[in-house]
Amino acid sequence: MTLPSLDTLWDIVRIAAREELIPLFADVVRHIKHDGSVVTVADVSMQKRLKSDLARHWPEYDFLGEEMTVDEHELLTAGGQGLWCVDPLDGTSNFATGIPYFAVSLALIINGRQELGMVYDPVRDECFMARRGQGARLNEMTLGVHEPPPPDELRRCMASVDFKRLQPLLAAQLGAYPPYGSQRNFGASSLEWCWLADGRFHLYLHGGQKLWDYAGGSLILAEAGGVATTLDGENIFNYSLKPRSVAAAATPALFSLWKTWIDANWKPVRD
Repeated sequence: MTLPSLDTLWDIVRIAAREELIPLFADVVRHIKHDGSVVTVADVSMQKRLKSDLARHWPEYDFLGEEMTVDEHELLTAGGQGLWCVDPLDGTSNFATGIPYFAVSLALIINGRQELGMVYDPVRDECFMARRGQGARLNEMTLGVHEPPPPDELRRCMASVDFKRLQPLLAAQLGAYPPYGSQRNFGASSLEWCWLADGRFHLYLHGGQKLWDYAGGSLILAEAGGVATTLDGENIFNYSLKPRSVAAAATPALFSLWKTWIDANWKPVRD
């Protein structure tokens, strides 16, 4: 099986983002639009552009975009030999208020598993990408070789934690007795995966992500040497529309420490 070239895919996504997203983001920054209309235009126009460009290069693959209808989502995840899973604008709230932290995320899923992952940040012109079994890159730089190396204890780590989707007891424990040194949440899941892969974060916790939130980023992290599971210890990737929780770390050693702490402080809600 010959997969699409990552460099060709990078060119397609970069050009589309520069033409469809950046002009609208500049309009947000200039005019401080808060009504959401510009975001709707950006989401839809970027999805339409990518669907067309990807189909022109690789007509053999279907297309699953976040902005499609629920019925279309269900149909496309029910079967098929291969599809692009795309979030055309991850971080829409940031985009709408002029915060420069958003991305385009996509993954190529064939026979129910990720083969390619790509997350492009058009503001910083940073493209994170991975091919299954062949490592991960940030632009031309190999990911997974962290300089300086990650800390070897939780209390020195930088964590990315999305509190609003966490089980209340775990959120309370993290708020009262955080095991890490510092915490951030910037509001674009796909980029958070990639910043973890690049060592900008060391730990990650999220209460619920959709397929297009994690399909590209989780492959990039895995190919960079990071580790992730759900809070229940299951594999992150699940070819379905059901939300998945995330516990992840930049290295296996940190993941072991992080997951041990989480397990000791998380009590699942049972019916």
